[in-house]
Order: sequence, then C-alpha cells, then structure tokens
Amino acid sequence: MSAVSPLAPKGFPRLPTVAGVSLAAAACGIKKRVRSDLMIAELVPGTRIAGVFTTSLTAGPTVRWCREAIRNGRARAIVVNSGNANVFTGRKGAADVRATARAAARAIGCAAEDIMVSATGVIGVPLPIDKITRALPDLAAAAAPGNWEAAARAICTTDTFPKGAGATARIGGVTVRIAGIAKGSGMIMPNMATMLAYVFTDAALPAPVLRKLLKAACDRSFNAITVDSDTSTSDTLLLAATGQAEPHRIITRADDPALRDFRAKLDAVMIDLAKQIVRDGEGATKFVTITVTGAASDRSAKTIAMSVANSPLVKTAIAGADANWGRIVAAVGKAGERINADRLTVSVGGVRITENGAPRQGYREAPVARHMKGRTIDIAVDVGLRPGRGTATVWTCDLTHGYISINGDYRS
Repeated sequence: MSAVSPLAPKGFPRLPTVAGVSLAAAACGIKKRVRSDLMIAELVPGTRIAGVFTTSLTAGPTVRWCREAIRNGRARAIVVNSGNANVFTGRKGAADVRATARAAARAIGCAAEDIMVSATGVIGVPLPIDKITRALPDLAAAAAPGNWEAAARAICTTDTFPKGAGATARIGGVTVRIAGIAKGSGMIMPNMATMLAYVFTDAALPAPVLRKLLKAACDRSFNAITVDSDTSTSDTLLLAATGQAEPHRIITRADDPALRDFRAKLDAVMIDLAKQIVRDGEGATKFVTITVTGAASDRSAKTIAMSVANSPLVKTAIAGADANWGRIVAAVGKAGERINADRLTVSVGGVRITENGAPRQGYREAPVARHMKGRTIDIAVDVGLRPGRGTATVWTCDLTHGYISINGDYRS
C-alpha cells in the first residue's frame, strides 16, 4: 500500500467473531508486487445472503455471475481477487468466473452456484485464472474465524489502509454479531454500494428480509458517499446471515419491531465502512460532510447534496482552504431541483454565510477560513422551501493533485 491517508483511523478495529464465517487470504501472484491478492470467506451450510450491485451498463462478469447466483438466497463462500477487475475481457472473463466458482466449490464441497465471486483492479486485462484456481484449495483449507484484517488487506487496490467495522446487536433479547470489511479509494460514486463490501452476521434471517435491510442501509451509507463521481464496473455489496447465534425469535419481516436494534447497528457498521472509504479517497486530505435541509423531498435533498459533493470547484476550494462559498451556491443551483433562492442559506463550520439571497449582514470570513484549514469540513445548506421536509447527508473528500498522480500512474 502507498503512504497511509492522513484521514485514516489509528488502526484496524477489533471486530467480533461471527460464528459460521471463516476467512483466509494469500498472495497468488495477480498483483505486480508480491502482496495479498486473493481472499475467501467460507460460510456454513444454511447461510442466507443478499446483495446490491453496480448500476453500470459495462458491469463485469463477476457482477453478472453474482446477480444470477444470488437469486436462490444462499451462499457457501465469497471469493475475491484484487489487482485485476476481469472486466471487458470477453468470453474468457465469464469463463474465468465460472472456473473460480467451480474451484472454490470443489475445495469446500458445494455447488458452484453457491459461490459468490468478486474482482477489483485494472479493466481490460485477462485474468491469470490458473494462479487463482491453484491457490484456492490451500486457501480454503487455511480459512479460520476472525481473520478480518487479512481478508480486508487482500481486497485492497489503491487503498492506503484496510477497512473494517463491527457491532453487537440484540434481537428479541438475544445477542447477535455484525462484522464487515470493504475496499474503495477511487471510482467512488457507486449508485448502489461501493467498490467491494462484505457484511456478515450470525443472526438467523431469511434472504427476503436481508434484501430489504440491505437496500435501506445501503441508501443511507454507500449510496451517500462520493470521491470522484465515477461508478465502478465491479461494485458489489453482500450481506450474509449464518444463523449460528443463539436461537432468537423467528423473523419473517424486515419491519419486525424485534429488529430495531439490529437495523440501527447494521446502519452504523455500513456507515462506518462508507466513511472509511471517503477518508481513503485518492489524494484526500479533508473529510467533508454536506447536509441539505428544506428540500421538496429526501430524494431532492440528496441530489442537491451530491451536486455540491461532486463539484470540482467546491472540492478544490476545500483542498486549498479557500472560503469561496459562491461555489457552493453555484453547485446547488446546477442540481436542477426546486429551491427558493431568496431563502437559501449556506453555513460552513456552523457559521451562517448567506440569508435572503445575499451574504448575511455582518458576515466575517475569518472563522470560516479557519474551519477550512482543518481536516474535517462541515457544510450545511437549507434550500428554503416552506414546507420543506426533505433532508439528506452525504460524505465526500477534497480533490487534490494526489488524485491525478495516483490515477495517472495507476497501471505503471
């Protein structure tokens, strides 16, 4: 990995052991330098699974495989390689996904359709499939509970640190565990999830319930981040439930009141992972929270927030600690959503800058300029509709020359 992002956490968190999940990682030779590049997460029989995938129309064969395989709602393993996205590689790419699934299935004793496969890295390069299929039997044999950090490192590409988050929750008085890992640094405006994220729980939840829980949590987390407005061809988010916790009440509906704490903790884990991705944004030096209120709807508020978050002018102003709030006003206006410009208010770092369609009387730039020099930037916009109940919060980072350097050298 390259120099660690200045926004990185102090270290990899201690995640709870999720019964029924065993993990292993290895360097099988996909990456140019000898680094971990293959991961397996083995799941006990009976595990149920749900997923959300990229909306890209050039999605890779791993995404197409998972979309089909996940229909039965069950899984026995997740296999991920990094260093090669296996995208736009023709019929060979699809055949290589099948070969990966079959090799993993033989190693653990299940059907190939019960293997979820992901890949991340350079697009348009044939996958060295023999390296993967040779490594899988030993990798599966080495899988053990709790190997979260090793698995998280194996799925990294331009990431500067591995990403993990976990929590415990209660379902009807019974304690269950949630743990997740993710990767992502660039090509982050998923419109689904993030580049790759895998969340596991030992709760006993059926696939239809998992699907609803995952979609709602995804919208509040991975669908609320952006680094560069680009959507990956390989974005995959999976949620697996092993059912290995102590028996709890049978859950058949996602809105069951017994899931209140579980829903909150699942949201927290996924938001934590999503924020870590922003903190590892390519070249990032500042973490930015943008909150929009007073909009016609939550959807409208989110569109406006993303317009601000994706504005190169806003992001470069933040990078340069320039309190140029006019760029925020311009980004709000270009979103194409209904606003009341005469009531539009912009605040940065808690300092209100505008009111009544103009700079606020007595506004002083110095406090805002001081805030802009920090590592954490807060922008709040009220678009002035009455009533305007729509709200949204999204997270992004600044845009520095580091982003250009990383992506200009990515294949070299």
